[in-house]
Amino acid sequence: MSDFDEKKEYETLPVPDEALTRGGVELLRVAMVSNKLYLSVRPAFTDPADWGEILAEVTRRIGLLYEMEDSGFSESDAIVAVEEAYAAEMGAKPVRAARNRKPTKPKSAARKSKQTPRSAARRTAKRRKR
Repeated sequence: MSDFDEKKEYETLPVPDEALTRGGVELLRVAMVSNKLYLSVRPAFTDPADWGEILAEVTRRIGLLYEMEDSGFSESDAIVAVEEAYAAEMGAKPVRAARNRKPTKPKSAARKSKQTPRSAARRTAKRRKR
């Protein structure tokens, strides 16, 4: 499942610059250790449906990351792969979306920011390449 199974030291991701500047709250931390998933989650919402919007935005950014990293996946192919795996894991029918569909627009808080989620994801990806 992971390319990181051989790591002996825990490797964290950097906190986004905007979060350091403007403040905020970490909602979710996910780690893989010896092919096991470990989570820390903050119960930040009264309506659990809000997590669906968060997970959808995470999926979009994963799609963009795969496209930007020249992984051989287009953004939409990566999104469909994640959606199908998610549906299968949750016991739902596979998504079966068209391969050349455009991802939906980001919702809620991401739209309110002057910086679009895609530009933030691109900036983060460029920083990692340095």
